[in-house]
Amino acid sequence: MDIRLNDKVAVITGASTGIGAATAIEYAKAGAKVVFGDINEEGGQQTLSTIVEAGGLAKFQGTDVTVETEVADLMETADTEFGGIDILVTSAGVLRGPSVRIDDFEAATFDSVIDVNLKGTFFALKHAVPIMKRGGGVILCIASGAGVRGGSSSVAYASSKGGVNGLVMTVENQVASMNIRMHTICPGGLATPLKLGQIAESAKRDGQDPDAAIANARNSLGDPAGVARVLTFLASDAASYARGQIFTR
Repeated sequence: MDIRLNDKVAVITGASTGIGAATAIEYAKAGAKVVFGDINEEGGQQTLSTIVEAGGLAKFQGTDVTVETEVADLMETADTEFGGIDILVTSAGVLRGPSVRIDDFEAATFDSVIDVNLKGTFFALKHAVPIMKRGGGVILCIASGAGVRGGSSSVAYASSKGGVNGLVMTVENQVASMNIRMHTICPGGLATPLKLGQIAESAKRDGQDPDAAIANARNSLGDPAGVARVLTFLASDAASYARGQIFTR
């Protein structure tokens, strides 16, 4: 099936690396105009170059999803420069405090993860929906099996991703009448900087070689590009009958 996103405008948060970057590249290949934001300027420029060199149309904007005004500006850029938002993917995320027991977990670490993963998603929804309601669209919020089906190596990460799932279940009922379809996306273990960083940090905490731990883990981790292809289908009109949570490898 040749999935196309021609004439669609997509906004993606956290698209400098990992799932977000793979999705921005895949969306552009499918014909979408992509506006993406990330705090990682260097990675953002690399993603942008990949898209442009392949003939795609995209714009990168430095964005800290914990700052509401910056998230609002990202959405406004898509509206002003490309005429609206048809697709929103909330991919910005961090994992901090792996393998730290609850009684040792620092409140500041917990807050920092919630701010990016959950509050960042809230800000994106808050400022994209008023634009999207003019013509409808699709919102894809990246959560995880952690906090939805089971636990995590991080107390904060599981809490934030469970929160994203609850946020989507609440908001999807509010926007259904606006012709906006929403999904919680729960990827499995993927070879992303976030996952590999968690593996390395946990290995160091256990007194093991982080490089060896990463090398061993790569054999069982999936490719973010595979999830990006799923997200391309879900963003397309071909997925109009899809509903609810989507779990991937």
